[in-house]
Amino acid sequence: MPMAPRSGALRRVFVVGVGMTKFLKPGLENLDYPDLAKEAGQKALADAQIPYSLVEQACIGYVYGDSTCGQRSIYHSLGLTGIPIINVNNNCATGSTALFMARHLIQGGVADCVLALGFEKMEKGAISINSSQKTNPLDKHVEVLINKYGLSAKPVAPQMFACAGKEHMEKYGTTVKQFAKIGWKNHKHSVNNPNSQFQKEFSLDEVMTSRNVFDFLTILQCCPTSDGAAAAVLASEQFVQKYNLQSKAVEILAQEMVTDLPSSFEEKSVIKMVGYDMSKEAAKKCYEKSGLKPSDIDVIELHDCFSVNELLTYEALGLCPEGRGGELVDRGDNTYGGKWVINPSGGLISKGHPLGATGQLLTSTFTGPDSRNSRNPSLL
Repeated sequence: MPMAPRSGALRRVFVVGVGMTKFLKPGLENLDYPDLAKEAGQKALADAQIPYSLVEQACIGYVYGDSTCGQRSIYHSLGLTGIPIINVNNNCATGSTALFMARHLIQGGVADCVLALGFEKMEKGAISINSSQKTNPLDKHVEVLINKYGLSAKPVAPQMFACAGKEHMEKYGTTVKQFAKIGWKNHKHSVNNPNSQFQKEFSLDEVMTSRNVFDFLTILQCCPTSDGAAAAVLASEQFVQKYNLQSKAVEILAQEMVTDLPSSFEEKSVIKMVGYDMSKEAAKKCYEKSGLKPSDIDVIELHDCFSVNELLTYEALGLCPEGRGGELVDRGDNTYGGKWVINPSGGLISKGHPLGATGQLLTSTFTGPDSRNSRNPSLL
């Protein structure tokens, strides 16, 4: 791999090692979060072929846990080296936020080798927010939902995304079947992923007639809660050269983080409220920084917490015009033989969604040994 210097103040950042656990149904095995973090961290270091003593800082992501679980997760498994350990909690974006912070530490010259690790030990059933004595962080999002479609006693997250799908159907003519095809496709992809929580193919009819969660959204179109962990070792170009890691170094060409925009709350749109404009803006910035466009991309892993969000993200990424995501699905342009292979891992719908680890898993999918050694998307 060529390692020519690049102009500008920011340094290049490479992923040199990744590791992950199998994602499991909560409580299925007697493993606590330090056990999960140990497995993922040790696998990432082994993949990088470096000792933990070379790691200069660590960014540890999780949502459900006390304030210093990050320290406890790696102290007695990876090492007590006195390095700064930064705890990260950013809901579903926690894992990718830990990676974002680790990358910035290297870009800015603060460190040459940083561990980004995410884990989660979850409860069974739908995700809930315990904020009885504090302002609910989603209160303004829920207001948008209430004002457009109302609110039931069922879990809020599936209501939000089902109503975003309902809005899409009303506005563009998208069908229930097109959303269900995404769940069908992801479950089909999962059979080749040994780390997926579910590895079972279902027929389209089974997806559409499985247990109802909210409105048209069925259980086989929703991500399950999970226990799991994933990790990545990030390094500067100088570190890669010093330790002869060129053959395994995968550069992060672009990475963006965008938070809510005025349109999330002011346009009375549930589609906008669940993050469409955020995803669109992040994609735009990544395309600009990388010099790439949608047609340059072959394989995509995206956040399919629900089938609806996957379809919305097709449009936000510019894979098709706004409102035409259903047509992309019908053409088969989201799977093998189409324009892109989207969520070859099976997506969150199949592999599970341990919040702190999810963003890290996307990194592991694209930069692990199989990906480095093969151009066959089926191995990604």
